[in-house]
Amino acid sequence: MKAMIILAILATLGLVAIDFHRHRDWKRLLISLGIFGFVLTLAGLGNMLRTVIPIFIAHFVLIVIAWGALLIYIFRGKLYWPVILSPLVTIILFILMERVIGSGGAGG
Repeated sequence: MKAMIILAILATLGLVAIDFHRHRDWKRLLISLGIFGFVLTLAGLGNMLRTVIPIFIAHFVLIVIAWGALLIYIFRGKLYWPVILSPLVTIILFILMERVIGSGGAGG
């Protein structure tokens, strides 16, 4: 599984490089790399969601969909911000649940 993740990261960086080589557009390159870094950051933050499995699964699915939106931007030039920002919803939901319900510790 880790090898597939590393290969997906390298393939995405390769696609960004090929797209830059083809179009020579610095703005598009920086947007692509920024979105990719943002999606990777959200994927890393997803580890804190493991305590609530349904939110973790939803977060993982939304990360894959956001990565697909990045690929659409690379190939077609269409930018879908709501899809790219959608993994933030699961993180915000988790933080709100922790504030309202608490961590389940003693002292209720």
